Amino acid sequence: MNQLTALKQFSTIVADTSDIESISKYEPEDATTNPSLILQAVNSSVNQTFIDQAIKYAKKKGGSYKDQIVNASDKILVDLGIEILKKIPGYVSSEVDARLSFSTEKCILKANKLINLYEEQGVSRSRVLIKLAATWECIKAAEELKKDNILCNLTLLFSFAQARACAESNVFLISPFVGRIYDWYISQNLLSKSFVGKDPGVISVCKIYEYYKKHNYKTIIMGASFRNIQQILYLSGCDRLTISPVLLKELESNTGKIKRKLNPPNFFSVPPTALSEEEFRWEHNQDAMAVEKLSEGVRNFGKDQLHLEKIFSKKI
Repeated sequence: MNQLTALKQFSTIVADTSDIESISKYEPEDATTNPSLILQAVNSSVNQTFIDQAIKYAKKKGGSYKDQIVNASDKILVDLGIEILKKIPGYVSSEVDARLSFSTEKCILKANKLINLYEEQGVSRSRVLIKLAATWECIKAAEELKKDNILCNLTLLFSFAQARACAESNVFLISPFVGRIYDWYISQNLLSKSFVGKDPGVISVCKIYEYYKKHNYKTIIMGASFRNIQQILYLSGCDRLTISPVLLKELESNTGKIKRKLNPPNFFSVPPTALSEEEFRWEHNQDAMAVEKLSEGVRNFGKDQLHLEKIFSKKI
C-alpha cells in the first residue's frame, strides 16, 4: 500500500490545485483553489475555452468596463470550480477577492454572487465552500453566510486567536497554513532547514486539533500549505489535508505503513467564553508571525487577483 492510500484511512484528502488532470489522477474527496491557482490555470492554453466563456458572459451581462472585468473574473472562478466538481465527489473551495477581506458586507455580497453563479448552472450550494481570509470581518461574514446554508473555508489562518474565533463563530472549515508558518521561522533563523520533527506549523495544527476536539467544536480542520511529506504524515488523522500535486505524487510513490498521529480525546470540556472583537485583535496581534503572514497572504492573493483582471482587461 502506498502512503497516499494509507493516509486516506485517517484523513480526508483534498487536492490543492486547479489542474483538472491532477485531480482526476489522485482522486481526492475535495479540491481547493485560490487566486494564485486560478491565475496559473488561466495562463495555461488548455483553459482557453474558459477564458472565452468568461469574456462572452461579461460582455453579455454588460455594465461598465470595470464591472465586465470583475464579472469575467467571477465567471472563470465558478466555471473552473464546476469543471473540478465533475471529477470529485465532495466540495470545491472558491475564493473571494482578497481585497474584500476587511469588509464583512462586501464578502457576503460576493459570496452570494458566486453561489448564484454556481446555482444558475445547476450546481447546489451544498457542494461549494466560499473561501475567505481569516480576518475578523471574514469570520463574521462566514457566520452570517452559514445562516443561508452558504458554507465557508477560512484560509490564511496562522494564529490560535484566528482558530478560536472561527470555532466560536461556528464556521464550517478552517485551513491552518503549516508551510507558511514553517517558512517564517526559517526566514527568522529560528529553525534550520535540516530540522527533523514537528516544526512550528505542525505544532500549530496539533494545538488547534486538540483544542477543537476537547471542546467538541464542529468546525472542520484542514491542514494546508505543506512543504514536505513529513509535515503531512505528522498530521495523519487531521480531519482533512489539502495537498499539492507534487506532494500527492511523492506520497503515491512511497510505500510503508502510516500511523495515525492525531486522535480525538475521550472526554470533553466546556468551551470558554467567546472572544470579543477587541480580544481577538489583541491576541492575534501578540503573534508576530501570524500578523506578518496574514498581511502578506492577503496582499499576494490581491496581487494575483489584479493580474487575473489585467488579463481580462486586455481581452475585453
